[in-house]
Amino acid sequence: MRFTKIVFAAFFSMALTLTNAQVKMLTLEDAIKTALDNNREVKISKMNIDKADAAVDEAFGYALPSVDISANFSHLVEKPKTPFPDFEALLTNAAYNILFDEGVIPRDDNKYLPISTKLQSFAQANSFETKAQVTQILFNSAVFRGIGASQIYLDLSKVQLESTVAGTVLDVKKAFYGVLVSKELLQIMQTSLTNAEENLSNVNAYNKQGLTSDFDVLQVEVRVENLRPQVVELENVLENAKNGLKILLNISQNQEIDVKGEFEYNPVDLSEANQYNERALRENLDIKSLQIKKNVDDEFINLERADYWPSLAAFGSLAYSGSSDEFDFQTYNTAVVGLSLSMNLFKGGRVSNKVEQALIASRQTEEQITQLQDYVSSQVSDKLLALKKVQLQVEAIQRNVELAQKAYTIATVRYKEGTGTQLEIKNADVELQSAKTTLIRSIHDHIIANAELEKLLGKVNPEYLAKFNNYLEK
Repeated sequence: MRFTKIVFAAFFSMALTLTNAQVKMLTLEDAIKTALDNNREVKISKMNIDKADAAVDEAFGYALPSVDISANFSHLVEKPKTPFPDFEALLTNAAYNILFDEGVIPRDDNKYLPISTKLQSFAQANSFETKAQVTQILFNSAVFRGIGASQIYLDLSKVQLESTVAGTVLDVKKAFYGVLVSKELLQIMQTSLTNAEENLSNVNAYNKQGLTSDFDVLQVEVRVENLRPQVVELENVLENAKNGLKILLNISQNQEIDVKGEFEYNPVDLSEANQYNERALRENLDIKSLQIKKNVDDEFINLERADYWPSLAAFGSLAYSGSSDEFDFQTYNTAVVGLSLSMNLFKGGRVSNKVEQALIASRQTEEQITQLQDYVSSQVSDKLLALKKVQLQVEAIQRNVELAQKAYTIATVRYKEGTGTQLEIKNADVELQSAKTTLIRSIHDHIIANAELEKLLGKVNPEYLAKFNNYLEK
């Protein structure tokens, strides 16, 4: 029996070791790099750059020569016919007319045949043609404007990728510190539960010796039982936070993860708050995206106006053709060179209406830029106020934690000495738990507010962007 227990204990220990080995431990940097590799929004932004780069090449392609080769063969199952004067009547009448004029035979007008038309075919049953044609656009406003518009669109895609990277980093930081704060709060609650359980053990021991009342025991038991569901609730919160982080990292929900890190309080220099707003309006990636989109809109206006301008193209073609009734083809070559000029004079007002739509789209983007600038300015002020609030309070909160810890220790000692009560211990524990929770939440809010401020200012760690240099340098 003892041997069986030993084997079971060894097996359980091995299983526990294997389970722990499968848990993926993540630091903040690990989480960010994993997200930048796997996040779907980042992948979509990279595809947009590839798409925009292909659009640039396509636009240049319209300015390059176009070479077309064609070939066709046709067989007339039934030849087409055309009404044509009767050659037999014409020849007969011409012959009689000569004979009459030369006096070979006496004139007799009854010999003439009536002149009429007759269905006749001049086509051969089989024909073929092979043709090569080269066309070079010499002037087309839409083509040249399209090249510029596609390049601007590529620049827009690059800025949008940077914005997506910045947004992904911020989302990962929020999710990561969400997991971390859940762990810290769970640990605080578990510590409080452990303290309560230890206190219950001591009170039970004192009660058996007749040193405490049954009411004291009951009070502590209630305290313990009240803390247990709070621990379970925080465990669920932690699990949900981890699942949210998995979604951002695009890893399987079945993968067990844990995070490793600390809440580091790093005060932000708020002495030059006005510069933050100016930098945000200048460097914010979302504002930059809209400003470049405005340039794209302006190019589309010019593209629509291009329909007012003429188009000039040079062309040259060489054809090899032949026809026959019995496949004994008679062949010949044809070569043509020339210029083609086209210009639309009227399209029922379609061009002017398309230009008007493009102008409206450009003005809409201007309004969106102004609206976003106002929003960014408001958000910068909000984050600066949040940072200032925490930085003014954090030292007091840290001091409060130290005092609460000291108060809890004193209350515990006083009860053991018989000069305190369980109510003092309970109140001290609540105060300690509240102080620790407030400190953790304050530092968490400071970290997140600072991360949000950095995104508003367009700050992105160059190391994160370096992963996408092959896209950003296109």
